[in-house]
Amino acid sequence: MAITRGRGFSLVELIVVIVITGIIGAAVAVFIRRPVEGYIDAARRAELTDQADTALRRITRDLRVALPNSVRVDVTGKFVEYIETTGGGRYRAEVDSVGAGNTLDFSTADTTFDVLGPVPALAAGNQIVVYNLYNSGTTSNAYHGDNRATFSSLAAPTITIAAVITLPFPEPSPAKRFHVISGPVTYGCTGGQLVRYWGYAYNPAQVAPPAGGSSAVLASNVDVAECQFVYTAGALSERTATVSIILQINSVAAGGGIERVRMFQQAQVSNAP
Repeated sequence: MAITRGRGFSLVELIVVIVITGIIGAAVAVFIRRPVEGYIDAARRAELTDQADTALRRITRDLRVALPNSVRVDVTGKFVEYIETTGGGRYRAEVDSVGAGNTLDFSTADTTFDVLGPVPALAAGNQIVVYNLYNSGTTSNAYHGDNRATFSSLAAPTITIAAVITLPFPEPSPAKRFHVISGPVTYGCTGGQLVRYWGYAYNPAQVAPPAGGSSAVLASNVDVAECQFVYTAGALSERTATVSIILQINSVAAGGGIERVRMFQQAQVSNAP
């Protein structure tokens, strides 16, 4: 009976296969390395762009509903502050044809008035501002508080308010308008982050960053040196203005370099009180 002997791979053949496989793998790695790094860098740029764009859209949206003449930028250009509005309306300035109606009297400490038209949404902690003209000084300045009063109660269409500093309000609004505000808000670039601050006390002079309240990070890896807020008063007797925002976010690229995304945005602000 014949015996059949099986043959396997020799050690030399196995080493040759391993060497050839390594050469092929190295060659493939050389060709796919750049596309993979390019994909990773593109994904990182897209993430940075989305982060910066989301932050700028949030700031722009908020500034568009800021209380007229409340936007201010600190001397470093790294912080912008405004007073957030939640609504507004028109107050009754004269009684109707039969002598009825609760008017807002500017000659006495009047704490009630009727709203003409739709009544805005009001909540505890809201305040009423009439004819805000400035963001500095002590007259017609909501930061100072002479034209700002706390909302007390609502029995539509009558609003009851309580004095914060003094009543009456210093000046009537030519358009008989009032604004409902929830408090000051600040956006600032500090410590490599873009931060939103709210819930802190009103300060006649801008404090950057503000003390107290709450804060939330909108963007990380911010190049603070390249972050800038610029407030520019417009024409039409300064009834319009723009806030220019520059935001740069940095990140380490796959090749070890620095990936940068730099964005510019302008927000139009209405200053008609």
